[in-house]
Parts: sequence; C-alpha cells; structure tokens
Amino acid sequence: MNAGGASRARVGISACLLGQRVRYDGGHKRSPRITGTLGRIFEWVPVCPEVELGLGVPRETLRLEARGRSQRLVFSDSREDITSRMNAWSLDRLAQLERLDLCGYILKSGSPSCGVRGVKLFRTGRPGPPARRGVGLFARALMKRLPRLPIEEEGRLQDKAARDRFVARVLAYRRRRDRRPRARA
Repeated sequence: MNAGGASRARVGISACLLGQRVRYDGGHKRSPRITGTLGRIFEWVPVCPEVELGLGVPRETLRLEARGRSQRLVFSDSREDITSRMNAWSLDRLAQLERLDLCGYILKSGSPSCGVRGVKLFRTGRPGPPARRGVGLFARALMKRLPRLPIEEEGRLQDKAARDRFVARVLAYRRRRDRRPRARA
C-alpha cells in the first residue's frame, strides 16, 4: 500500500536492475533512479530469465545469433544453443506472470534475453561487427503474450520525461484493467 492507502501497481522488472547479483559476471545493474523514484509507485516483481532457467552465476556469456530468419540464443564460447529451452521457459513463466496482473514491465537494455530493441545480433558465418537489430528472447515472448502491457527498457527511463510517460501508461493500463469485469471462478 502507498501513503494514500491504495495498493501500488505491480510491475515486472529485470532482477539485475534491483541490485540482485544475477548477471553473467556475478554483478548487477542496480538503477537508483528506477528503484528509488519508481519504487515508491510500483510493487516490483523481479525476474531473471537466465537464472530462473537454471543457468549459474557467474556463467558464460550469451549472445543472439542470426541464423536465416531466426534468432538463436547461444553461449559465446561453448556454442551451446539454448533457444528452445529459453522459449519454453518463457512461455511457462509468462503464464505465471499473467496471473499476477502486471501493469507494466521494465527490461534490461542490450540483454540477449531481455533487450527490447537494438540488441547485438551476430551473423554466423559472416565477418564484421554485429548488427544492432535483435530482440531478446524473453522480451519477444513478453511482447507477444501481453501486447498492450506498457514495456520499457531501463536506459530510456533515465530521462525524466520518458519516466513520467511510462508511469502514466502503467497507471492508465491499471485503470483500464480494473474497470474490466472479472470472470467468476
């Protein structure tokens, strides 16, 4: 509950942004601007797709690779492809998250799991730098499953105007959701 007695809007967030040490190198990407400012408004639901999938900390780095028209999630050195595992886990986890009535989601930019736009996409068999046009596997599944859910990357939320717009979108989503008739059990 907040000071006015109303419950806070529930928002999913990449766990590393809350300071959880879940990244490949054992670190985090805590964002005080997000956790401090938005933490007074939102109730966080932390998710780390890679750790929840069962990958350890620390772990080998992952990257997105273009193979034909598909994107693959592959360990950089061992070359193990975990795309199918991540896609299956994402479907199961999103079904759980959907039941939590999330009103928004903040994802870690640049992540091969969570990046919404501009994730490095390596081209197998081609020399040269990676293209910046990939979408993280979990982020893609989230946007497909909940297409109207307000979603943003943490990097864009460093800007006050972008933060204010995101908060407005989350609260509007919540109002619309709360006005919908609920199915009886």
